[in-house]
Amino acid sequence: MQGTPRQRPADTYPPTERTVPTRSPDRAAYDKELVHAILDEGYVCHLGFVRDGAPVVLPTLYGRVGERLYVHGSTGSRPLRAAGQADPGLPVCLTVTHVDGLVLARSAFHHSINYRSVVVHGVAHDVTDPEERRQALDALVDHVVPGRAADSRPANKKELAATAVIRLDLDEVSAKLRTGGVNDEPEDLALPHWAGVVPLRKGYDTPLADPDLAPGTELPGYLTAL
Repeated sequence: MQGTPRQRPADTYPPTERTVPTRSPDRAAYDKELVHAILDEGYVCHLGFVRDGAPVVLPTLYGRVGERLYVHGSTGSRPLRAAGQADPGLPVCLTVTHVDGLVLARSAFHHSINYRSVVVHGVAHDVTDPEERRQALDALVDHVVPGRAADSRPANKKELAATAVIRLDLDEVSAKLRTGGVNDEPEDLALPHWAGVVPLRKGYDTPLADPDLAPGTELPGYLTAL
């Protein structure tokens, strides 16, 4: 009698041909919590697509709401126009990367970086529903500084008319990470070259107030919390 097929946990993304790396597949991960954490910590993604038969990659801000990513831009932007005109949408590849450390080996070949990255494949769609657009734009603002959307003027009709928003569902997703130290060859360990990891970290300086702030405007708590 055949056994019951093993079910993939609901908290992971199913690997696909495009999300299983050919190099260092042991560094790939599909855990949703890990993927969300990497996405939520970043600010800039790189959005790749094909335009007029040639590849294009654009850096842009993004925001996450559950299992969806949102990207916004001008209604005159070619990729955003294409996402609205294409049927069934615009095929894209979106990436986010954090560099956590510089790995300096004794040999030039084994130099590397410690990193965390996410790659998302899918089809981007134009967001036209007013409520979803509002939620997406709030998420984009709060992604940069949590709490900021409620502490700023919402976009007016003219601004909304000039803004396009596209949605990319988190269906075909993978994370890839490198951690740890140097992987030098045993015969190189005695070489007189410094080796190790230079950690990198993200930090915030004291916010600089705009000189035209309204009288009595104080630094909000969500900024001091940074």
